[in-house]
Amino acid sequence: MKFTVEQRDGDARAGVFRTDRGDIPTPVFMPVGTQGAVKAVEVRELEEIGAAVILGNAYHLYLRPGTALIEKAGGLHRFNGWGKTILTDSGGYQVFSLSALRRISEEGVRFRSHIDGSAHLFTPEGVVDIQRSLGSDIMMVLDECTPYPCDEAYAAQSNALTLRWAARARERLAGTAPLYGREQALFGIVQGSTYERIREDSARALAAMEFDGYAVGGLAVGEPEEEMYRITGLCTAILPEGKPRYLMGVGTPQNILEAIERGIDMFDCVLPTRNGRNAVLFTRHGKLNMRNAAHAEDFRPPDASCPCYACRNFTRAYIRHLFRAGEILALQLATIHNLTFYIRLVAEARGAILAGRFAAWKAATLNALSAEGAGAEQTPQ
Repeated sequence: MKFTVEQRDGDARAGVFRTDRGDIPTPVFMPVGTQGAVKAVEVRELEEIGAAVILGNAYHLYLRPGTALIEKAGGLHRFNGWGKTILTDSGGYQVFSLSALRRISEEGVRFRSHIDGSAHLFTPEGVVDIQRSLGSDIMMVLDECTPYPCDEAYAAQSNALTLRWAARARERLAGTAPLYGREQALFGIVQGSTYERIREDSARALAAMEFDGYAVGGLAVGEPEEEMYRITGLCTAILPEGKPRYLMGVGTPQNILEAIERGIDMFDCVLPTRNGRNAVLFTRHGKLNMRNAAHAEDFRPPDASCPCYACRNFTRAYIRHLFRAGEILALQLATIHNLTFYIRLVAEARGAILAGRFAAWKAATLNALSAEGAGAEQTPQ
């Protein structure tokens, strides 16, 4: 696998991440398909809206349906029908969120399934093995995601453990082979909460291990946005120039543009799918709540500038009706639209970087995106 930076505009980068399953232009937004499916949309629709990568989650897929079944199917790509790149998270964040059900040690993480209470152990080596079974193109190391806030001593201790786990995962990768004839990349994850020294130590130590790419984890967990941006910029200033950088679980359209400006290449977040299922649509002129009475007789598309299937064929009034009637089609149309919005947003950011006008484009885009409420009701020009 190879990553090439094609153009820089300040710290923002436009690049290409080449994998066995095709080239990924960056910056890229990756829809989240935790359990092997992006909620409320089909693989065919993901292809139509231009998704290049989707996510799966090792924790969830290990518990259900299980890696043995996915191996028998020939890997996750054959199991879910997605022929392009898949990134799988290690499950570290899910373990973090199950604080009452897990115990962390040097060995790994012992936890109880949120499904049936059964006992399990995740080790750095075992998580690589799980992702070998899944056949994901991009794998993540097992890490500990610290809560916010946490004290500096705990953040330092946690990061030291994450680094030792990362070295073990790197060794496991070198000692095993892919199961399905496709190369697999492994990304390290920078941790350290909001403490500069710990983040710097983490980034430098991981860079020395020579991973295929690097993620910045442990953000968007409750810290102020300015702290998120400060830590993101701190990490990208240290991480290798020639490797892709992935900001995990972030975020709003505004968050993504700020992170691109600070040198991030890859993003994932549940916001476009979750908000869509809750009747909130992202547009270039702010957000629309499709349950609002203001849309009852509004026969405009949700966003006249959007080329998605929902905006080409349906009105705000109709989509509002679907939500009020409890029709499944409402969730599907809203999700198609929101994913299209996110994917187009980062594609336009890429175009602005290539043209050397990212700063001006970002300022104009953020100004339009901030027009909540009444501003969103305007027909985009």
